[in-house]
Amino acid sequence: MTKKYFFFDIDGTLTDRATGKVVPSAAEAVRKLQEAGHFVSIATGRACYKAEGFRRENGFLHMVCNGGHGIVYDDELRENRPLDYEKAKAVYDQALELGYGVFTAIDDSNKIYANSFRFYDQSGVRKESSVYIIDENFDPADRGVIYKLYISIPEEEEDRLTLKDTIGCLRFEKEYLMFQPDEKLEGILRMLEYAGGKPEDVVVFGDDYNDMVMFDDRFYCVAMGNGCDALKEKADFVADKNTADGIYKACKEHGWF
Repeated sequence: MTKKYFFFDIDGTLTDRATGKVVPSAAEAVRKLQEAGHFVSIATGRACYKAEGFRRENGFLHMVCNGGHGIVYDDELRENRPLDYEKAKAVYDQALELGYGVFTAIDDSNKIYANSFRFYDQSGVRKESSVYIIDENFDPADRGVIYKLYISIPEEEEDRLTLKDTIGCLRFEKEYLMFQPDEKLEGILRMLEYAGGKPEDVVVFGDDYNDMVMFDDRFYCVAMGNGCDALKEKADFVADKNTADGIYKACKEHGWF
């Protein structure tokens, strides 16, 4: 059997979104793939600090995280790069000039910083557990590092932020726009350099729009049945829903274990 290099998204692919837990049959599939000698990795947009516990608890030695900027290979963190500072700082400055609140992550942790309560006033509390630090003297230029930005700009006003497409951005909540690395593909390719694999031997599993970036023509791409239609259209194979044993069935059908 040809050795394959599997990369699994977490939310909605490995896990049931209703419970946040790994689907039991998906865990079994991962175990059997590893036993069959394949390379098995997570590929997630989550920051490293947020994904590390999941990785360890579920027996993954390898992980692409931080939207492709983080690499854990053989149980060791090898890379964890921030955003391009000059581009991120330009977006930060423009958002403030336009009157929007901004929270900034300046390291790989749950701490985010702002120089005012403007984000709260415009968008309320973010729907994510974080430590919020308000310091009127805060300026990311003092550190010269930006990992993430959260900007309280409504969707209908996004065009005012003319620099928004210069770095990766996602909108999971209507109240604010999130800027974080969106380079899962590049992360997978760098992981292959560590592992000695080839793109033509890669299999990726995903379910949502933010997984489209890793559905590369060189890979074999599997979309979950519970996934978005755009991803399914781009996929080589559409599996059953993840909660209906979609990962396990797909692996068995393709003879990967």
